[in-house]
Amino acid sequence: MFEPHAIRHCRNCGAAVQYRVPDDDNRPRAVCPVCATVHYENPLNVVGTVPVWEDGRVLLCRRAIEPRRGLWTLPAGFMELGETVAEGARRETDEEAGVAVELQGLYTVLNVVRAGQVHLFYRARLLADTWAPGPETLEAQLFAEAEIPWGDIAFRTVAYTLHRHFEDVRSGVFPVHVADID
Repeated sequence: MFEPHAIRHCRNCGAAVQYRVPDDDNRPRAVCPVCATVHYENPLNVVGTVPVWEDGRVLLCRRAIEPRRGLWTLPAGFMELGETVAEGARRETDEEAGVAVELQGLYTVLNVVRAGQVHLFYRARLLADTWAPGPETLEAQLFAEAEIPWGDIAFRTVAYTLHRHFEDVRSGVFPVHVADID
C-alpha cells in the first residue's frame, strides 16, 4: 500500500526531512532543512507482458514470492532505472518465465493509485514453447481462456488485462486499454 510521507531522511546529507510546500510548488514534499534538497515521491512502474503461444494460449507464472505467493500472474515486475518500458517488460518476462518474446505493442496502462504504481503490459508473441522460470516463479504454464484459474489470479491488474485480452481476441481488435484499478 502506498504510504505518503514515507521519506524520513535526506538522501544527500542524512538529516531528518520536514514535509512542507516548497516555494513554487503546490503540495507537501520532503524537504531537507539542512541542505534544502527537495525529495519527490513518484509512482513506480510495473512492466510486463501477455505472452501468447501460436495456438492462442497465454503463459502465466505461479508466484514463488510474496506478495500473493502461490497465485498466478502474467510475467511482470518493477521497471529498473536505465531501461525503457519495453526493455523492462522483456527483461521481466525472461526473469520470471525464462522465455524470450517479441513485443506486439503496448496493451494496458493501469493506474493503481492506492499502491503508488502504474502497471504497463505489452502484447507479446512467445518465441519458443519451452521456458525455464526463474527463482521468483514456482512454475509457468500455458492456459486457454477456459483453463485460466480466475480465482487464483494474484493481482487485479492481471485479471483486467487477461479479460481484455480474451475479449479482444474474439473481436480481432487490440486497442490500448487505460483504466484505474482500485
